[in-house]
Amino acid sequence: MEVRHEWNESVTAQTWHTFRPTVTRMGRALRDESPGYHHVVTRGNNKQAIVLDDDDRWFICITVDRIALRYGWRIVAYCLMGNHYHLIILVGDKGLSDGMRDLNTAIARQFNVKHGRINHLFGKRFWSRRIKTYPSMLSTVRYVVQNPRRAGGTKPLEAYVWSSYAASIGLTYARISLARDELLAFFGSDPAHAVEEFRVFCSARGFT
Repeated sequence: MEVRHEWNESVTAQTWHTFRPTVTRMGRALRDESPGYHHVVTRGNNKQAIVLDDDDRWFICITVDRIALRYGWRIVAYCLMGNHYHLIILVGDKGLSDGMRDLNTAIARQFNVKHGRINHLFGKRFWSRRIKTYPSMLSTVRYVVQNPRRAGGTKPLEAYVWSSYAASIGLTYARISLARDELLAFFGSDPAHAVEEFRVFCSARGFT
């Protein structure tokens, strides 16, 4: 934030108390929406719940699939928590913000109608970060699928059905259409070996 002072030679020690600074606000930084992998997080308003039951979770999953198809996204990993959700999206030429606007508007409208609410479901605009390096991609995927553990869960990662982890290792179907082969390619060219490498990597404690 830049503070610009209105100052001239007539200002003296006796008149300093009449001085009024003017503040120039900084606009929001432009969001990087260039094609590539993006980690996206949307949180409930004041950290409040964005899902109250499995029907709410299914609606988010179905809506992500619909928006992904419209905007040419590929979902590499996801995790739905009680008061926020994570997506790792391979974004194409249609960008990110328009799709996220449509996604969160649909989720909020459905939630409010179903549960008789009128207030904002989500707080600030969604957070996103473009993933620019191979190590960052790996650590971000691990961070996303480890979210239930970070929230205090003690079950194996594959027990959390609203995370993409179990589907990525082939134990169940994905709740959101998943670019599984694309993810596993980061862990090796042989599918079986890649799954094992992915399991080992995700079982380790992450640092992001």
